[in-house]
Amino acid sequence: MATKQENLTLLERSAAKPPRLYKVVLLNDDYTTMEFVIEVLQTIFNMSRERATQIMLKVHQEGSAVCGVYPKDIAVSKVAQVTEFARQREHPLRCVTEEN
Repeated sequence: MATKQENLTLLERSAAKPPRLYKVVLLNDDYTTMEFVIEVLQTIFNMSRERATQIMLKVHQEGSAVCGVYPKDIAVSKVAQVTEFARQREHPLRCVTEEN
């Protein structure tokens, strides 16, 4: 039977590390409309229209912008959602993850 001290040591060793975080980055292209980028940001990243417009302008002017920072599985899921949403509407919009 384990003693209190042994249980405490076991818990200390198994303490979970916080997950690594990944940036979700939208990339500029010459074909996707600004309005569609705003729609993506509002729909998939739950941004207000004002915040989505700011991010869209950053993508347009600087070539890319971070849409959010998430644990890896959520970041990958967001990229897949953006990609699918864009393809369904025939836009070449690209989105990638980068380690934070």
